[in-house]
Amino acid sequence: MDEIVNKVAQSALTTLDLEDYYPKEEVVVFDIKDHLFMGLILKEKDFRAAMQDLDWELYRNKNVAITCTADAVVPMWAYMLIMTYLEPVVHYAAFGDADFVFKTLFLQNLGKIDTAEYVDKRIVIKGCGDKGAGEAAYVEITRLLRPVVKSIMYGEPCSTVPIYKKK
Repeated sequence: MDEIVNKVAQSALTTLDLEDYYPKEEVVVFDIKDHLFMGLILKEKDFRAAMQDLDWELYRNKNVAITCTADAVVPMWAYMLIMTYLEPVVHYAAFGDADFVFKTLFLQNLGKIDTAEYVDKRIVIKGCGDKGAGEAAYVEITRLLRPVVKSIMYGEPCSTVPIYKKK
C-alpha cells in the first residue's frame, strides 16, 4: 500500500499569519463632544477643569482614539491637552477613530518583524482568517519582506497564489 505523503508539511514554506500581529490591548474612544458645553462649544475654563477632574486611570494600558463626533470647532490645544493626560497612562493614543488607531497599531506591529528571519525563505502570507487583516497590512508585509525573501505567496500552503519570486 502506498503511504500518504503530506507534501505541504514537507515543503520549505514558511507561513506567516498576519492576525498574530493584531494589537492585544483594547481600543477605546475619547470623544471631546462629551466635554463640550451643550455638546457644541468648548469653554476653555470649563474644559480644563473637566480634564483635570477626569479619572484618567480608566484609560490605563488601553489604546485610545481621540476624536470629536460633534460638528464643533475644537482648538488644537484641546487635543494636545488631552494627550498630556493620556500619555502617562495609555499604551497608545492618537487622533482618529477606533479603526484608525487599530490599523496604525497593526502596521506598527508588522514593522517590528525581524526580516532577517525570512532571508531567502519561501513565504506564504496566510489569506484566510477569522478577523481579516485588510489591504494595508498585506501591502505592508509585502513591502517589508520582498527585499529579503526568495518568494512570497498568498493563501494557504495547500493553495497559494504566487505574488513574488526572486530572479
